[in-house]
Amino acid sequence: MPFTLRNIKEDLEDIGHRFDGPPDLEFRAATKALELEESALSYQRVPAGCRFPYGHTHETQEEVYVVLRGSGRMKVDDQIVEVTEWDAVRVPPGSWRGYEAGPDGLEILVIGAPNLGENPREDVEGRRDWWAD
Repeated sequence: MPFTLRNIKEDLEDIGHRFDGPPDLEFRAATKALELEESALSYQRVPAGCRFPYGHTHETQEEVYVVLRGSGRMKVDDQIVEVTEWDAVRVPPGSWRGYEAGPDGLEILVIGAPNLGENPREDVEGRRDWWAD
């Protein structure tokens, strides 16, 4: 088959509970399910007023965060930026990033390249509560 079709909300497991954040944090990793070879994709929904519990950085992967619904803020290294529907934020490798939802929650697609292969954890460093007030 020359293409792969998956429904992100119906076909992919919600692994949000693995991040030890708010109980209704949603995280669906689509990279393997879509058989992506050169890139990565995930869907995330952060409940209203909550912050994703980990900040992270990648050694080689750049990411683009596309806001589908809601609003919030992103912190990239030491800069904080407001984001609203259809905003896209590119974060280069080596920069720390985190995000939090506004009053209506935050739904995002995260697109990364290159694909990190079988051992994606080798490229990422994460810190719980990286973004502290």
